[in-house]
Amino acid sequence: MFRQILAVCVISTASLSAQDFGLAIGDGKKESIAVSIVSEFKTVTPSSPFRVAVKMVHAPHFHTYGKVIAKGATGKPTKLTWTLPEGWSAEELPWPATTSFESFGVKADGYEGTVFLPVTITPRSESASGTAVKLQVNVDGLVCDDKSCLPFRKDASLDLTIAATAQPEDSVKDVFASLPSPTAATDAKRTTATSADESNSAPSFLILMISAFLGGLILNIMPCVFPVLGIKIVSIVQQAGEDRKQVVMHGMVYTLGILLSFWVLGGIVVALGKAWGFQLQSAGFNFSLAIFFLVFGLNMAGVFEIGASAVGVGQNLQAKHGYGGSFFSGLLATLVSTPCSAPFLGTALGFAVKLPGPQAMLLFTLIGLGLASPFLLLSAFPSFVKVLPRPGAWMESFKQGMSFLLFGTVAYMLWVLTSMVEGLALLWIMLALVLIAMCCWVYGRWSLPHLATSTRTKAFIVSILLAAGGIILGWPPKTEKQGFNGIIHEFGVDWQPWSESFVKEQLNAGKPVYIDYTAKWCLTCQVNKRVYRAAELQSLFRKHEIVTVRADFTNEAPEIKKSFESLGKGAVPVNVLHIPGKKEPVILPELLTVENVSAALKQIETR
Repeated sequence: MFRQILAVCVISTASLSAQDFGLAIGDGKKESIAVSIVSEFKTVTPSSPFRVAVKMVHAPHFHTYGKVIAKGATGKPTKLTWTLPEGWSAEELPWPATTSFESFGVKADGYEGTVFLPVTITPRSESASGTAVKLQVNVDGLVCDDKSCLPFRKDASLDLTIAATAQPEDSVKDVFASLPSPTAATDAKRTTATSADESNSAPSFLILMISAFLGGLILNIMPCVFPVLGIKIVSIVQQAGEDRKQVVMHGMVYTLGILLSFWVLGGIVVALGKAWGFQLQSAGFNFSLAIFFLVFGLNMAGVFEIGASAVGVGQNLQAKHGYGGSFFSGLLATLVSTPCSAPFLGTALGFAVKLPGPQAMLLFTLIGLGLASPFLLLSAFPSFVKVLPRPGAWMESFKQGMSFLLFGTVAYMLWVLTSMVEGLALLWIMLALVLIAMCCWVYGRWSLPHLATSTRTKAFIVSILLAAGGIILGWPPKTEKQGFNGIIHEFGVDWQPWSESFVKEQLNAGKPVYIDYTAKWCLTCQVNKRVYRAAELQSLFRKHEIVTVRADFTNEAPEIKKSFESLGKGAVPVNVLHIPGKKEPVILPELLTVENVSAALKQIETR
């Protein structure tokens, strides 16, 4: 362990002291690594897959690392990011085997000398003959010798021409003879045959409608909706003895707020092909949520008061014009429910994105009605409210107690942000929330009605300045957080980072693969992770030599989205077991238990 820490320290020190992405070798005029692209064809034809490879030439005594870093080893995974002409696609092929060596006294696996990292490229079918195209790749990795390491990012490009006939590139013929053949055509056939199975096994639209409503109903008891539940409980108690017509109107307005927000989100999902919960992949959106829940929590705790006509969020429904609060409660209920995927909901969302627009929007409407139905029924039948405790002084204590759920939500949003921003940017976010809290305190302390107008005006100005300063200080920059080591050790399980090519490599090697499609902003995903603590599951993972893979959807990841949507799912969490030799994967329920995960893993024994 000490040797690994020492290696990391050496790498970090070398990185900070470097002037550029090149390391001097010998006379200082050469670079430690050169990157270029080679193709098996000089000219390519529309729709016909062909292979290219990233050629990495290491200087003597230098090495880089593979796409995955083994447990206990040091290094940084090498990552390829392709930029292709519009409509073209890239699919990674298995990389060459790595070699083992010691780096700073710690075991490592990687590449030395000259290595080719292959990929299959598929041109778009409409590509016109004679068109010149450019393929570009960015290589992100770590290059080391026996004394120092340095991160590097290198770009390479290759110009090709579209033609009626593909012309081979004889100079690299031997290279591609030793690399895997293109798989795009085979995959296309396989995808078509899967599509055929889905058309036969897809649930009826009636079943989808029922699933959508039940999924929305169950959202009311999911952890991410707890804060709004507390607010609505207070508002329902306050309805006791109120005019029935007004109570019903509050329920209708609350439902309208939910439906409008579901229509907006559903429209974006259907029209733009986004995944459910897509807005939570924005660091700025999560920062805004953290601010909102902090301010709202301080309000419920009594630090300051917000008028019901502003953002009362469903409170003080006895006010004559409190419908704005009920409507905003509906918006908020939808907002905080998106990190959760309740039972039945994943199936409905998965098929919603594949249905015609009107049918898809009907499913989103039913999800919203399911979420709103308990409070809509309470409004329509006020006699149910009579079984709740009578209004009294206990309500203020209850309201203040509920504020801690909101502070817990703030902590959760900060945890989500740790996967999106890093370094000083994360510190500025936390300090920004301190300024926002100070804004609330100043407003609550010096904006009281009995104080002089000049005092309240000054307090209001100071509050605005603090709030604006906090937002400006903490707004997250557009950065991508990169982990140092690809493997995550959590709850006694080693999780490999997901890639389609890695999963195929393991399955081709005869190893079962268990994939956890997850996101930090998905609270249901975090609740599910508790099952991996079970010794029974850890024993099954070891017994069957199951490769555990984590597909992190916290930030936008089109490849991961495409992968879980191919399983008929429209949102995380998704947990799936691929068993070699079995055509169809085992898809687990949205909510995991030790029992249902064990049952899935034991299916390996029957292959």
